[in-house]
Amino acid sequence: MPSDEVADVRATKDAIGTVLSVRSSVVDVHFSRRLPPLHTRLDAGPEGDIVLEVVSHHENGIARSIALSPTRGLSRGDPVIDTGDMIRIPVGSAVLGRMFNFENTIDADPLLLDGPSRGIHQRSSALSRRVTVSEVFETGIKAIDLLSPLERGGKAGLVGGAGVGKTVLITELISNTMGKHRGVSIFCGIGERSREAEELYRDIEEAGVLDNTVMVFGQMNEPPGARYLVGHSALTMAEYFRDEERRDVLLLIDNIFRFLQAGSEVSGLLGKMPSRVGYQPTLATEIAGLQERISNTATGAITSIQAIYVPADDFTDPSATHTFPHLSASIMLSRKRASEGLYPAMDPLNSWSKMLTPRVVGQRHYSVAQQVRGTLAQYEELRDIIAMLGLEELSMEDRRVVNRARRLERFLTQPFVTTEQFTGYSGRVVGLQDAIEGCERILNDEFAHRPEGDLYMLGRIDEIESRADGAGETPDRASEVGDS
Repeated sequence: MPSDEVADVRATKDAIGTVLSVRSSVVDVHFSRRLPPLHTRLDAGPEGDIVLEVVSHHENGIARSIALSPTRGLSRGDPVIDTGDMIRIPVGSAVLGRMFNFENTIDADPLLLDGPSRGIHQRSSALSRRVTVSEVFETGIKAIDLLSPLERGGKAGLVGGAGVGKTVLITELISNTMGKHRGVSIFCGIGERSREAEELYRDIEEAGVLDNTVMVFGQMNEPPGARYLVGHSALTMAEYFRDEERRDVLLLIDNIFRFLQAGSEVSGLLGKMPSRVGYQPTLATEIAGLQERISNTATGAITSIQAIYVPADDFTDPSATHTFPHLSASIMLSRKRASEGLYPAMDPLNSWSKMLTPRVVGQRHYSVAQQVRGTLAQYEELRDIIAMLGLEELSMEDRRVVNRARRLERFLTQPFVTTEQFTGYSGRVVGLQDAIEGCERILNDEFAHRPEGDLYMLGRIDEIESRADGAGETPDRASEVGDS
């Protein structure tokens, strides 16, 4: 709404309310004449700097709202102004290179940018406007591109518990894809650490892609209302670039679970009866409302890569099971593989992608991926026999399977650019064809007599030649762990 219209609204008595109660982030406001609609922005506090959003209506002219900023200093009887509009955020080229919370810049200039703006609550695109494409989005990470290829314009999830490498993996994806991505990149941090936001900002700036990137954060020290809405803020910016500027958008979200957790906190503050495992009763609706806005139209595509934290490694948790149906690819991260030093700790047997079909990726890629999965599945079945009786009790064919599987596991590890300072390995970006070729050669037993450690933390398979026997051999932490 233009500023002069907002001023007119504020000038009317209908737009003035009074604070009835303040309970943490929940503020009840009484309006004597007209209740503001749901999702309306209210300004409260002595300076009008406490932002509220109407979430429900109650009898006797009471509008219940959730605070998006700290309510310190707000007390019963304070005036509240109905702005007559929902929360709006700046959009367009002016936001590129900037860092935002749910509506304001937080990097340099604290004031709102001049230019176009949009309300953060928008309907998802109509089915008649949507288009589907079957195009692979390459990441430069061997295990993902081979076994769980991402879809351009799709939604991919990096799924795992705490400490298995979700944030590291999404940071590497940023490093690998932002530089070659022709559209706009938007990073949305929901409920993450302030330190990570600052480090990521500097990394993107040093990589030289900040001018084509927008960063939106609702950090873990902010009220639950702000953390809940920051995902919708980032999507509003993405939709504008897609619809108005006709550009492709790469949307990276860390972390979807924190969005649902913020919704659960808001639900509890509002006094709603919790459902299964203590989550809000509107869990499925809330995640669908966010995910369905991520779609492709004739004007552009929004490709989304999302980190999804799984509480206590329980993949049957409602927060995970309600997210899976919306994804086109799921990269499951395994604590067991992380403990064995196999990074990225992707579980090749449980990860999946709807793109992995001969029609989309080609027969060669599909066949190699299926052979790799089959070999690793056979090895998994033989692990118990090896642990109880030893490798010597296996048949020669089973020994060859184990030999191939262990070399495949190590070849599918990869040194990351973002972890060079911690691992000592120089980061690698590996093309899809190089990954396919390497796995084909291992499946053909070309490296059956080479030490397993020679294939650990490689880029392309050709790099094995630089690791002469006994000279310059890299330590294989996975071999130290053993077969148990």
